[in-house]
Amino acid sequence: MAQLNFNANEVDPATTFDPIPAGKYLAAIIASEMKRTKSGVGNYLELTFQILEGEYRNRILWARLNLDNPNPTTVKIAKAELSAICRAVGVMTPRDSVDLHNLPLQITVRLKKRTDNDELTNEVRGYAKKEAAAGQPQQAATSTPPWRR
Repeated sequence: MAQLNFNANEVDPATTFDPIPAGKYLAAIIASEMKRTKSGVGNYLELTFQILEGEYRNRILWARLNLDNPNPTTVKIAKAELSAICRAVGVMTPRDSVDLHNLPLQITVRLKKRTDNDELTNEVRGYAKKEAAAGQPQQAATSTPPWRR
């Protein structure tokens, strides 16, 4: 047994996290961390994106950039993606991944079938400046959000 001292009336219930539709979304990197690959022979930069507007506002998506990998093609692809992110947020020479945090950019999201269970999952596949974001439903704002200032 575990003592909880919890009141469910004070907390919204968890919802399912079905994948969001493929498309372009205004988002920002809210967290980043260098992690060891499952095989242990490299490292990847895990970026956490939060959608900033529209129906899927506050949803979280992840991207992994294999910046340290024995396969040079994998590293080349990861560096190209990092370059696209840097250009999209206007930080060309970040010294730390935190330099890329909380800056708006457009991400392109696609649906991908997982190999382990055939379920659909989201994958971030493109990055552009926020001005390029278009076609997503916009929610009426009562005040100007920080990413628009």
